[in-house]
Amino acid sequence: MNILIILLVGGLIGWVASMVMGGGGGILMNIIVGVVGALLAGFLLNPLIGGGNIMSGDLSMSAILVSLLGSIILLGILNMFRRRSI
Repeated sequence: MNILIILLVGGLIGWVASMVMGGGGGILMNIIVGVVGALLAGFLLNPLIGGGNIMSGDLSMSAILVSLLGSIILLGILNMFRRRSI
């Protein structure tokens, strides 16, 4: 059940991040970006700025915002590589 919640919340976070960054990659890309962004935010941003981590099952507002920030950063990095390869 926990993995289903992570995929659902990760998909929503990825969708919001793609809306903020101005790009859409489809539902699968949104889920991947949301989950990987949340994972990176949990390991890298959480020790720096605090907050929760959705990967551990914490669905507080701070955990969602930190995961959203991680997804936005990940999308920014992916967009830099996409532009460079074109």
